[in-house]
Amino acid sequence: MTPSIDPRKIRRDVLKWYDKYGRDLPWRKKGEDKPDPYHIWLAEIMGQQTTLQALIPYYLKFIEKWPTVHNLADALQEDILHEWAGLGYYARARNLHKCAKIVSHELKGEFPKTQKGLMSLPGVGEYSSSAMAAILYSESVPVIDGNVERVGARVFAVEAPLPKGKPEIKKHSAMLYERSTNRPGDYAQALMDLGAMVCTPKSPKCGICPISDQCLAFKKGIAAELPKREPKKARPKRYGGFYWITNEHGAVLFERRAENRMLGGMLGLPTTDWDDKTSTAKTPDGLKSVEKLSENHVVHHTFSHFDLELQGYRASYNPDSDRFEWIEPAKLNDLGLPSLFKKAVKMMTK
Repeated sequence: MTPSIDPRKIRRDVLKWYDKYGRDLPWRKKGEDKPDPYHIWLAEIMGQQTTLQALIPYYLKFIEKWPTVHNLADALQEDILHEWAGLGYYARARNLHKCAKIVSHELKGEFPKTQKGLMSLPGVGEYSSSAMAAILYSESVPVIDGNVERVGARVFAVEAPLPKGKPEIKKHSAMLYERSTNRPGDYAQALMDLGAMVCTPKSPKCGICPISDQCLAFKKGIAAELPKREPKKARPKRYGGFYWITNEHGAVLFERRAENRMLGGMLGLPTTDWDDKTSTAKTPDGLKSVEKLSENHVVHHTFSHFDLELQGYRASYNPDSDRFEWIEPAKLNDLGLPSLFKKAVKMMTK
């Protein structure tokens, strides 16, 4: 431990700040003795790679529709994916359903009560398991999300740039939890709230920070510069085509995408594979009367790791698989489509 930094003092000061200024959120309240494990788990899984502002409406919708883990376990996966649409990273939704089934059917509705046990569940990784273990069961484990990493990088003035510097930042962030046995759940939430509300990514509010006297980056005048980041590499681009296929009644053909594809399990327009080398769409077997549409019928979409460009095509097709479904025009807006296909539908119906 750096001699000038006292983790016990940091803990005392952060908890004192949290008791006065910390957030109450729909899934947990300050001072709550026994948060609902289902609520905490649901929020933690939904919150991965998601802002709080985007998370809350989805969380409230899920709790209203499926108030217990048993309700969620008994739901149809397609209904869960429908309600998840727009939140992104759809593997989380599929793992959410798998996990709910295990907890409901095999564990009689009880979540494991240790971090190790929680990590055995589908979709529950190191961060989610540590957060649940600390908040629900007062297990003294480091809980390190992006907010805590930022606090740690600044308190210890870690100048190694991300992403390569992440292990060093994470190691120093864990030092904030050394000898942290007092109120582990509150302390974990306090550090996360501090990062979200005070030690913000841009323009950190050092003047009101309860631990600025312990922060090496503040003393060096470099808090706003940390954590540093390496220059971003150019985002890869992929290409393909989507097909607008209608029948004599004007209904539009959709397919339930295979689990091993991007947006697996979701309903979407039929597409080609997405290729990183060419913009020439490959026509799947069985399509007829394929007509390339104008350059005004190209969908652009950004995923986490690549940009996608899909050229629109009209075609005819007689599906022979139950993964295809004809949707009446009046129902297109109620499908709960991923954002990519919402763009395509809007383009084709305006």
